[in-house]
Amino acid sequence: MLEELRAEERQATRDRREAYESIRAQFMHEVKGHLLPLVENVREFRDWIEREAEGFYAIMREYGQLRKEDQSSFTIVDGDMKIEVRSNKVKTFDERADMAAERLMEYLKAYVAGSEKGYDDPMYQLAMTLLERNRQGDLDYKNISKLYEMEDRFDEEYKSIMSLFRESHTVTKTATNFYFSQRDKNGVWRRIEPSFCRL
Repeated sequence: MLEELRAEERQATRDRREAYESIRAQFMHEVKGHLLPLVENVREFRDWIEREAEGFYAIMREYGQLRKEDQSSFTIVDGDMKIEVRSNKVKTFDERADMAAERLMEYLKAYVAGSEKGYDDPMYQLAMTLLERNRQGDLDYKNISKLYEMEDRFDEEYKSIMSLFRESHTVTKTATNFYFSQRDKNGVWRRIEPSFCRL
C-alpha cells in the first residue's frame, strides 16, 4: 500500500507539472500571438509617419509655411489633435567605430577569461549593454561616452580602443522624433504616447 501511495504521489506530481507546463506554453503562445503583430504595426506606423511627414514638409516649404529656410522641426494642429515633429542633430560614428566595437568585444572576451566571475562580471555586462545598437544598427553616442568613463579601470589596450571610438564620432546626422497630443474636455493638451510602458 505504501508503494502504491508513493506511486500515486509521483503521478500527481507529474500531472501537476505537465498541467503547469501546458498552461505556460499556452500563455506564452498567446502573448507571442498578440505581441508580434503589435510590434509590426508600430514599425509600419513609424515608417508611414516618417514618409508622410516628409511629404507634408515639402508642401509646407512650397507654400511658404516655414519660418526659416533650414527649419526642420514643425508643429501641426487640427481640431483637437496636434503633432510635433522635432528634428535635431545627433553625434554618430563612422566606420572606425565598427572596428573599435570589434576590438572591444575581443578585449572583453579576454577580460572575462581572466575574471573570477566570468560572464557574470558586472563590468563585462555593463560594457556589452553599452555596445547595443538601435533599430538602425547604429551605436548610441551617449552609451559609448559612458565607456570612456571606465578608462582608468583598464589598461592601455582599452584606452587605445576608446581613442578609436573618439576619432570616429565626427559625423552628425538628423534624428527625428514625433510627439502626439490630444486636447481633453478642459482644453488641455495631453500627450498620446504609443508606448506600452507609458500606458
